[in-house]
Amino acid sequence: MAGWAGVAVHNEPMTSFGDLLGPQPVLLPELIDAEDAIAAGTDPVKVAADHPAASIAWAQLAEAALTRSNGEVDHDTVAAYAFARTGYHRGLDLLRRNGWKGFGPVPWSHEPNQGFLRSVGALARAAQVIGETEEYARCLDLLEDCDPNAATELGLG
Repeated sequence: MAGWAGVAVHNEPMTSFGDLLGPQPVLLPELIDAEDAIAAGTDPVKVAADHPAASIAWAQLAEAALTRSNGEVDHDTVAAYAFARTGYHRGLDLLRRNGWKGFGPVPWSHEPNQGFLRSVGALARAAQVIGETEEYARCLDLLEDCDPNAATELGLG
């Protein structure tokens, strides 16, 4: 199509986040066995042991520990931090294997992405409780970069 002053204009598809030049969103593959086990109510400890690469299991463990800690610095808060960090790192590994370069969209709306995003959210909450303000801010920044709606979905926005 001819644009201004006869210059050819190509209508390139935009990413789902409206950034014409940004990377395409990363849509993680389903980890069916782990996701089915979680959906069936299997203890996340068993799911994490059977499927250690599944961030969803680590996120559930972290969220449960944070609920038990009730905002106090205790064993559960430290356990939540460790569980969330494990889910975060396992999610980073999977994201990188699926083309993520350390930035760009990881949409909350794609359910297989939610284990990673929930792990980041739980890590943010645990970091905040133990007073690790720089880690808390990094997690919020990462959630914002991944999906501007993620923090709100996780009760952090």
